[in-house]
Order: sequence, then C-alpha cells, then structure tokens
Amino acid sequence: MLFFPLPLQGHITPMLQLADIFHSKGFSITIIHTKYNSPNPSSYPNFTFIPISDGLSEKETSELSVFALSSILNVNCLEPFKDCLSGLLSAESEVRITCLISDIVLQFTREVADSFKLPRFVLRTSCIGVFRAFAAIPLLREKGYLPIQGLLS
Repeated sequence: MLFFPLPLQGHITPMLQLADIFHSKGFSITIIHTKYNSPNPSSYPNFTFIPISDGLSEKETSELSVFALSSILNVNCLEPFKDCLSGLLSAESEVRITCLISDIVLQFTREVADSFKLPRFVLRTSCIGVFRAFAAIPLLREKGYLPIQGLLS
C-alpha cells in the first residue's frame, strides 16, 4: 500500500497511524513524502520511505501560510509524484502497489492515480466540527445563505 500525507504534523501522524494499522494486518507499506517536514523513518523501520521534491526552500516554508503551502505543493509535486509512481509501478520494481491513500488536500494525486488506473482513497484528518460544516454546505446553499453576497467586494 502506498501512502502520501500532507507534510503537516496533524496530517502526517494520522496517516502513519493508519499505515501502521494496515501493516499490522500484513500489508507492506510505502510512504511517499515531501522533503519539507518529512517523517522520521527510524520511527517506522518496517515501512519504506521515498522522498520526492517539493521545490521549496527552508526560507519559503517558514514564510508560507498553510493554504499557500498546500497550493504550492499541489503544483510542485505533480511531476515528481508521477515519476515516482511510474517507477514504483514498473515491472522492475520490487514493491507491489495495490492502492494509494493520500491526504485530501493533495488534489493532484487523483489525476496521477487515475492515469495509472491505481485505486485511490483519501484521508481527511479534520475534526468533527469541520466535517459537520462541510456536510451543511448543501443545505446552506439551498436556503440561500451561500454564497455570501458582497463578501469579496
């Protein structure tokens, strides 16, 4: 199984915990991660860790908001992820990939997984309050509360 977490602590930890559960059930685990805020491989000696380029300098990562970082990663990581996945799925690879579990914020992973016909699942690490807010959006639109008029004027 292949996992790709967003490189923020509140996203890496749950993703690695999920990977650990699958590993305990006999699955082999490969973690693709950006060089920025990469997980510590020594904490999970039975996992394979593969870094990909995120195109970010230390200075940039210290100055970016979470939203800006997410947007940049969705652009910068597309090609490195595609190249990495191509190598992992090649006939010469010793790793057998059955599916991808990626963070919901890493939207580019859908396009790449689809291009390789690789099943993809997303992990949303938000709290229940955020989940309930997203679930309410259709009702708020239906009642005319969304979009909020004049908010961006």
